[in-house]
Amino acid sequence: MTESKFPSPFEIETPPGAEGWERMYNWYHLFGDERRELDEQRFWFADRLHHPDVLPPYDEIQCECWWQALGAFNTRIFSMPPAFGVDQRILNGRLYVTPVPAPPEDIATRATEFAARASHYYENWDAIYDEWKVKVTAKLDEIRAIEFAPLPDLEPIETVENHVGHSAGFRMVRDFERLVVTMYETYQYHFELLNIGYAAYLNFFQLCKTAFPGITDQSISRMVGGLRVDLYRPDDELRRLAKEAERLGIADAVLDESLTAADLFERLSGDPNGKAWVEDWNATADPWFVINTDPGHPGGYHHYDTWADAPDVPLVSVREYLRRHREGADIERDTAGVLRERDRITTEYRELMSAEDHASFDQAVELARLVFRYIEEHVLYIEHWMWATFWSKSKELSRALAAMGELDEPEDMFFLRRGEVSEAIYDCVVGWSVGSRSRGADYWRPIIAERRRIFEALKAWEPPPALGPPPAEVNEPFTVMLWGITTSSVAEWLAADDGDGPATLRGLGASPGVVEGRARVLTHVNELGSVQPGEVLVCPATSPAWAPIFTRIAATVSDVGGIMSHTAIVCREYGMPAVVGTGNAVATIRTGQLLRVDGNSGVVTLLD
Repeated sequence: MTESKFPSPFEIETPPGAEGWERMYNWYHLFGDERRELDEQRFWFADRLHHPDVLPPYDEIQCECWWQALGAFNTRIFSMPPAFGVDQRILNGRLYVTPVPAPPEDIATRATEFAARASHYYENWDAIYDEWKVKVTAKLDEIRAIEFAPLPDLEPIETVENHVGHSAGFRMVRDFERLVVTMYETYQYHFELLNIGYAAYLNFFQLCKTAFPGITDQSISRMVGGLRVDLYRPDDELRRLAKEAERLGIADAVLDESLTAADLFERLSGDPNGKAWVEDWNATADPWFVINTDPGHPGGYHHYDTWADAPDVPLVSVREYLRRHREGADIERDTAGVLRERDRITTEYRELMSAEDHASFDQAVELARLVFRYIEEHVLYIEHWMWATFWSKSKELSRALAAMGELDEPEDMFFLRRGEVSEAIYDCVVGWSVGSRSRGADYWRPIIAERRRIFEALKAWEPPPALGPPPAEVNEPFTVMLWGITTSSVAEWLAADDGDGPATLRGLGASPGVVEGRARVLTHVNELGSVQPGEVLVCPATSPAWAPIFTRIAATVSDVGGIMSHTAIVCREYGMPAVVGTGNAVATIRTGQLLRVDGNSGVVTLLD
């Protein structure tokens, strides 16, 4: 593999019509001559897990949050032994990343430091996690309390009588900075527990690989799964609402697919039982339907709705559960069965060890299970609730700026960088303050028009999966576990570059079993209603927003994701085969194509 390489990032051409795209993003996020010697020696891969599409300029905030926070906690706080942070670059609107390894000569010293620091967290995990929830919930309440509205012609009399001492314009400037800084602070908390949680799992993973040569990654993962975590609560609520519809005698109305969610709620409001069901739905929606519907990792883009914003998405699943419930099927997740299988596998492997090794094995699996709850549940708190609220408040601000003439329309704000939004707010506020005219939309209009044109041109570009020289072996643990980038997947990408289109795709076998079925290629949860029972879901990646579909499909194939990705974990919970991290399944497979999915070996065979 080392004889071939991916293109240099400095050799990638700008797509036609996208000239000047660099001005859409902050200068420090770009490849530049100052770092060329370093960056050309690095292996970069497209971060399609978090950002499968072109980044709007404002949404660069999301990348910046995790870029700094992950790096600081790995490198400077916990002294993670094998790796520093994950570096980022934006190229033609797409995010590329590369893990930064720790110097080999420093690993032993870092390991000693890590053991002392991480052990404090492991020994006090439950208390620290409870404390973490309080901290993050407080930040969520802070940004929920922020309000953006058009500035008044005259401040209310209470501003004088209550001696407020500052203006609505000042508060708009201040509150935008608070909104962004609070999101950055929350991401510090995000990585306070996440990577040391993964480290505990990795420790168990490596112990098993050493003790049981030949053990599969999924067998190790199944010894940890099956816990009752809040990540599955949104899907559980859909099941409950389906059963409630039957109990209340409104099932026929709910199953009427000619009705949108809005039409259904309006029809039910005239019936006492129907009204009670709608009230139940609305009460459940906050927080359990504050679920982002991004095509990959949730929360990465501002323009995707939540279930609460687009109730037709979860209604598809309620109807499916209701139909199955009426047919007499058990629509509950078989968590007890997953736990039994977890305990069976754990016991069988434990018995293969000598008695003197039992204590270290028991300690490692106990710790992995302890941290697993956070690894799963943090997605709700951060990627869904926090990001959904952040994007909602950002849209509230954009509407206020458009109403005051700073922008032509609200969506224009998302074609400005974070710093430019601060400038636009100040321009708007100072004009309001002095009773004069801001430069406003007249200034921003040509800039935004150009960026809209560039954005469309960038969307047409097919980014290479990787850049630079491929490693002889991909062994950085988080790259494999989270992104699903492996030595074999990199080889597949190189083969594709050479024009050798395979009849098979290879990825990670994330959940065991072998099935054949027709493909259903989806890129967004809005398309879930098209899935037919027994089909194979082919998608970029999944998030909790996709969870309801797992009761209908026979297997899952994803472009990205590792053994600890959402797709992998949920498929194991539902007991269906999964192959993740294939790299290009969505681009290669057509809806209706017959597939064989081998979740044991990680091979997807195209049968026609």
